[in-house]
Amino acid sequence: MQDIGGCRAVVGSMRALNRLHRLYQKTQFKHELVHFDNYVESPRSSGYRSIHLVYRYYSDKNPAHNDLKIEMQLRTRLQHAWATAVETVGTFKQQSLKSGIGDKEWLRFFALMGTVIALRERTPLVSDTPIDQDELIRELREYVEGLGVVGHLGGYRLLLDNVPLGTFKGLNYFLLELRAKEGLLRITPYKRRESEEASRQYLEVERQARFDFAEEHDAVLVSVDSMKALRAAYPNYFADTRRFVDEVMRAVKMP
Repeated sequence: MQDIGGCRAVVGSMRALNRLHRLYQKTQFKHELVHFDNYVESPRSSGYRSIHLVYRYYSDKNPAHNDLKIEMQLRTRLQHAWATAVETVGTFKQQSLKSGIGDKEWLRFFALMGTVIALRERTPLVSDTPIDQDELIRELREYVEGLGVVGHLGGYRLLLDNVPLGTFKGLNYFLLELRAKEGLLRITPYKRRESEEASRQYLEVERQARFDFAEEHDAVLVSVDSMKALRAAYPNYFADTRRFVDEVMRAVKMP
């Protein structure tokens, strides 16, 4: 889709989300609504939930942009926290988790958390996830513990918080070595001409990480561009991921 742009509104509750959606339904303006998806009422199998509105732009004063499209996303804070976490893990794992592509265990974890949040917000559950709450929490606990979810998200947050944007100059890659259980993070920067060495070091660290699986030892080679994109898309990253982790911890402690 060729967009003129996009925007997102994040509100505090489902009540506020529904009210905002109704306002757009009633608004009379010249832009034409050409596509609508309500992923809150019909969640994606990944667990993604949001309302999408695509308009065809029209202006008497600026006709050069007429017929181009703009997408609006409307979501609650919890839905946004979920999306932030998916985008973050996908970036560092170098997998398109938000598109349902990648590690099956992480995909299952996010689908389960989509249902947990749907229960909080009293909206339809994600397909192929447990309807029984006890069963849902039992399965969720297995993935939270097995994947080291809390440690990984905390480590990724540590990386973004401790590498200021100014240090990106002249650098192209970061080798991230995370020991989630210990909350330890080692960051090794590389320039573009050092890409072969970066790849060699990454393979070595990844090999060691496989032997240390029980210790939640993880390694990933991250491009500077992907980190910049993550920060640009989610400027409130710290608050969003903290909220998501809090929701995970709250869920697994549920009776």
